[in-house]
Amino acid sequence: MDYKDASLPIRERVQDLLERMTTEEKIGQLIQPMGWKTYLKEADGTVQVTEQFKEEVARGGVGSLYGVLRADPWTEVTLETGLTPRQGAVATNEIQRYVIENSRLGIPILFGEECSHGHMAIGATVFPVPLTVGSTWNKDLYREMCEAIAAETRSQGGAATYSPVLDVVRDPRWGRTEECFAEDPYLIGELAVEAIKGLQGERLDTDKTIVATLKHFAAYGSSEGGRNAAPVHMGLRELHEIDLLPFKKAVEAGACSVMTAYNEIDGVPCTSNSYLLNDLLREEWGFDGFVITDFGAIQMLVSGHNTAENGEQAVAQSLKAGVDMEMSGYMYGKHLAGALAQGLMTEDELNTAAGRVLDMKFRLGLFERPYVDPDFAQQVIGCEEHVELARRVAAEGIILLKNEQATLPLSKAGAKIAVIGPNANHVYNQLGDYTSPQPKGQIVTVLEGIRRKLGADADDQVLYAPGCRIKGDAKDGFGHALACAEQADAIVMVIGGSSARDFGEGTIDLRTGASVVTDNAWNDMECGEGIDRSTLSLMGVQLELVQEIFKLGKPVIIVYINGRPIAEPWIEEHAHAILEAWYPGQEGGNAIADILFGDVNPSGRLTVSIPKHVGQLPVYYHSKRTRGKRYLETDLEPQYPFGFGLSYTQFGYDNIRVVPEVITPGGEAEVQIEVTNIGGVAGDEVVQMYVTDVSASVTRAETSLKGFHKIHLQPGETKLVTFPVNQEHLALINAQLEPVVEPGEFRLMVGSSSKDWLACSLHVKREGEQP
Repeated sequence: MDYKDASLPIRERVQDLLERMTTEEKIGQLIQPMGWKTYLKEADGTVQVTEQFKEEVARGGVGSLYGVLRADPWTEVTLETGLTPRQGAVATNEIQRYVIENSRLGIPILFGEECSHGHMAIGATVFPVPLTVGSTWNKDLYREMCEAIAAETRSQGGAATYSPVLDVVRDPRWGRTEECFAEDPYLIGELAVEAIKGLQGERLDTDKTIVATLKHFAAYGSSEGGRNAAPVHMGLRELHEIDLLPFKKAVEAGACSVMTAYNEIDGVPCTSNSYLLNDLLREEWGFDGFVITDFGAIQMLVSGHNTAENGEQAVAQSLKAGVDMEMSGYMYGKHLAGALAQGLMTEDELNTAAGRVLDMKFRLGLFERPYVDPDFAQQVIGCEEHVELARRVAAEGIILLKNEQATLPLSKAGAKIAVIGPNANHVYNQLGDYTSPQPKGQIVTVLEGIRRKLGADADDQVLYAPGCRIKGDAKDGFGHALACAEQADAIVMVIGGSSARDFGEGTIDLRTGASVVTDNAWNDMECGEGIDRSTLSLMGVQLELVQEIFKLGKPVIIVYINGRPIAEPWIEEHAHAILEAWYPGQEGGNAIADILFGDVNPSGRLTVSIPKHVGQLPVYYHSKRTRGKRYLETDLEPQYPFGFGLSYTQFGYDNIRVVPEVITPGGEAEVQIEVTNIGGVAGDEVVQMYVTDVSASVTRAETSLKGFHKIHLQPGETKLVTFPVNQEHLALINAQLEPVVEPGEFRLMVGSSSKDWLACSLHVKREGEQP
């Protein structure tokens, strides 16, 4: 059989296999049922394939499984019922072996897993969420993180990940803000390229690489009111210039899979949008991978979008529009055969979709190497190298927003420190959504990180009180928190939000901080998928707790742990220092302590603007000149602008210039600037370049990020930083949806944020025009 001959071109192997398959077997390749329901874990730790899954295989096969190793409250897989790293590898081998040995053609399963900030499996390294990753502005570091995630995932059999998330954040009230990198398409695009390099490597058929899935295609982060899956109101030109840009960059880098978004754009659901999936993605961009839906998205065509009257119409709309695989598999598995029989789609269209899935399996080497090595899984998952990497990513992504009178760094010598707040010692609150249950001792909280930093003196120097919860109006813990704070020389308040689902951890005694067992499961989740908000203020009584502590007249350092920006004017005015850590992952406590005590100089920079008030939204920096001037009550300036972040040192910018000063539309120039560490300690600076098109045929953003470098400087050291300027940096999308560079003047700004820079000018002349 030719399809089993690895020496033949993949195209020939796919064609040979398709010719041997029945219609039912082709449909089977397009469905992706819930994987955690395919196995049972026995008391001795062994794994058995379920009878239900065996029946599905017998009915025509299953092409892919979703989240075999996923563990969380949604799947109801716990530490007790779930699988260790080694058991996970054994389990996928058992499932794979059963499918290959008990199906007519022996087509292997493609295991798809969630890996947004680490493989969502028990024991895997929990890295910081993408919002923290974006705040590092460090492409090389992110690529290294993706390489680690790919190795941990593939070692257990996972061959595809549903990341990176390339949505542009327009409204931070959206609960999935934490899963995104930024509000800026250029920065997202640069990180997208690194994700493809890190996850997919140079080839897919290795034991350390996996298929990257770009999501959510498209404009998912631009929904009405910041509500999840709400309609998107956007013209095609803006769609191309902003929301599609990161996806285009990732496709050009070789991305192998794309996931459709739940939303509609101008009345057309993304799950049945032939323009997006066929005309643009495949024909214009040359994408040669496969497209998968988000969970339950095809059902929305019948109940939600209501563009289809029944299941047969819905699946036909999606398949003809270019959707190859359905996550959940419910609609394709139930209705594709009927749609085919009714003539709503053709056998050729079914062959095209099935062929794309089979092509990826051949590219992954699954026919030749369907099984994984459990010993390698046990060795690589959660290894010391990856844990240290998680700490580095967290440290580089933490942003110092305020540091009045050099409150930070703190001294380790003798001072008493009160660590107070609901996020000071809560494991799951610092991990973000899409996180698995955590073995005891794997996560370092802020309290533990500070205690480790102070070593043997920690018992005498550190006091702790939770004070309150994230949500709710209980103030039982205020008294204990104030008592601790009164004894301290400085107070570290760890507050913010939570994307923690109910992992059955019970509750805590707010008066002592001790864990207690009750019949009532608390859930402080106020962020994450499907958890959108109408405000950006702190929930519960957290602000009241801070205000009471502040009355003591002692230095108050705020550490925010959260999944979206927080707008609290009182805290901005009164706190002595503020750190924004987002969700910093399993090593977050160590990373925060590193910065609090000055062992690491903060270098994180904002990738989302933080408003003074929710009423200012939208407040993203790349706004149009025509946005207006101000509101009656306030201006339009954010509390903290895009690109902002402080350091324990200072940086000076000087001698900006562009060479040459005049180019033609196809020409190139270079911006040069000297950056000097004018402070007393070594530090990293994120040097950012922005472009303004002074006059254009369409309205453009006032400023747009078009380059950045993260550099390290010793005290007194100067570096010459250069940026290329070419068509990519100057082009606009015209009415014909084409990128063009128009003649005229461009301002090039280089500095430390979108509001702090030096500028020079570049003139683009027409062909034949004299300089």
